[in-house]
Order: sequence, then C-alpha cells, then structure tokens
Amino acid sequence: MSLINVGIENSIHINLHYEDLGSGKPVVLIHGWPLSGASWEKQIAALLATGHRVITYDRRGFGRSTQPSSGYEYETLAEDLHKILVRLDVYDATLVGFSMGGGEVTRYLGKYASEIRVTKAVFIGAIPPYFLKAADNPDGIDGTVFEGIRQGLITDRPAFLAELFRNYYNADVLGGEKISEQVIQYSWNVAVAASPKATLDCVTAWCTDFRPDLAAIKIPTLIIHGNADRIVPADVTAIRIHESVKNSQLVIIEGGPHGLIWTHADEVNAALLKFLAE
Repeated sequence: MSLINVGIENSIHINLHYEDLGSGKPVVLIHGWPLSGASWEKQIAALLATGHRVITYDRRGFGRSTQPSSGYEYETLAEDLHKILVRLDVYDATLVGFSMGGGEVTRYLGKYASEIRVTKAVFIGAIPPYFLKAADNPDGIDGTVFEGIRQGLITDRPAFLAELFRNYYNADVLGGEKISEQVIQYSWNVAVAASPKATLDCVTAWCTDFRPDLAAIKIPTLIIHGNADRIVPADVTAIRIHESVKNSQLVIIEGGPHGLIWTHADEVNAALLKFLAE
C-alpha cells in the first residue's frame, strides 16, 4: 500500500494512502466527506484514458489512511495536501476538489499562493466560499443545520449516513436510472468505516470562511455543480465561487445531485476534460 507520512500522534504515525497512476500533466483529485479517494472511480478512468497522471489520496481519518484524533481543520488538511505534492514532486498540476475537498483546494491556494506547483483549479459540488450563515454572510446555511448533523452522527452514525446517501444521490428521483442500490450501499460501507471522530469534526470544518482564500486565486478555475444538489446548494456555493474568482468558468449540470461525479459522470468528465485541454 502506498503511504505518505504527514505527522505523528503519540506512538502512531499518521500516514495518508494515495494512488499515483498514468503519465502526463498531473491531476490531483481530493474527495468529499465521508468517502475516500475511491469515489473518483469514473473520473480516474476518463483521465487515464486521455493521457493524464492521476493522483488520489484518502484524507486523514478516511479510507485507508490513518485515523488520528485531530487535524480535521483546513489548516492541517491543506498542509497534508502540500506534503503530498512535495513528496510526489508534483508541478504543473490541476487540483480538483469535490464537496469538502473544495476546501482543501481553496485553503491550499490561499496559503501557498507563491508556490508554482498548481496551474489550474476545479471545484465540483464544493462548499466554499462560506457555508455558515453569519451577520456578514446572510445567504449561508443556518448553524442549526450543522448542529443537527452533529447530533445525528453522535446518536446513530450508521443510520444517519444511510439516510444521508439517499439525498446525496437523490435516490428517490434517480434510483434505478442514474444510481443503483449497490452504489449507495458501497458508499455507506466506505463512510461507516471512517473514523467517527473525523466524521464528526469535519462538520465543524465545513463552516470555515474561505472568502480571503478565494480572493488569492489567480489561476484558471472551473466550477461544476448540480442544480438539484440537496446537500450543498449551488446558490450558496458554486454561484458565489464563480463571482469571487475572476475569469472562472461555471458549468451547471441539469438534474445533478450532490453525488454527481457518479450519477452524471459523463457530463462532469466532459466539462473537466475540456477545461484541462484549454
């Protein structure tokens, strides 16, 4: 198993599992909560087929990475990403962040703006710029929603995740056509194996204010979002990312749920590959 060490907690080495496949310009895929790098299955195949080097990794606490008790805020998560890029000697890369992974992309570009490793950015169903409703962010999501998620995870994490994935994929609308019960079950299997602490702590991280980080993004940027996303509404996120990042491109996927990288993979891949070729 391919591992990169990013720290230590007591006697435990914190190792991130990664895959580094193919050749060509690198594309780094950063997964969403509460899944793993394996969730990029349909994008990995398309990218390899078109001559790209594809790097995926499991965020600390998820997938096959170590499950420490801390580090689930975006400062540390961005540092983890940076250590991966340095260790793998990555340059001229495109960072692609899905959902929570969009936070790593944003914080990385805000914190390491002077680096020359990344030349393009892609946000898919991503949570920036500022998910939490506040006095200076009246269009955000009310804090009671996040508290409800926390309580659901504390009370019965497996049951909460089962219900989550019904809405993640809009199974009531797309089930049997765009998404199978087996994929939903597979997602649950991956999510329930993640660290309970990581799963809970990441909910707090979603409320990070990324507006200053977005202001630092000067590279070509693509935003992809589904207009039927029940988890991360486009008007709170994608539309505002597009407004914040000068000369960014916005692609709205008709009928796309939050889990559009599976249900609408053809449309997502077409937009991604077109952007990479520009």
